[in-house]
Amino acid sequence: MRQKDNTIAIPNRKQDESAQDIPTQGTRPEAGRYKLQVDRQTKGYFATLEAAEKSGLVIKQKYPKLHVSIYDGAESTNKTVQLPIA
Repeated sequence: MRQKDNTIAIPNRKQDESAQDIPTQGTRPEAGRYKLQVDRQTKGYFATLEAAEKSGLVIKQKYPKLHVSIYDGAESTNKTVQLPIA
């Protein structure tokens, strides 16, 4: 005698549901043009350069030995945050 197949039918994914809509592990959806980076690790996204500089300056004042920079994703440039000369 032959046994009955125990298969599970998996429904097909609709064409309008794309895999790009679902963030995968290790990727984050970007929320702004400017990335605040501390020692080459992204810590936040900002819509304006002024907001990123303000946040970066707070970190640099608290931890002056860290390398704090702002990456502009649209122009692919980095700007290093420096402490103001007193």
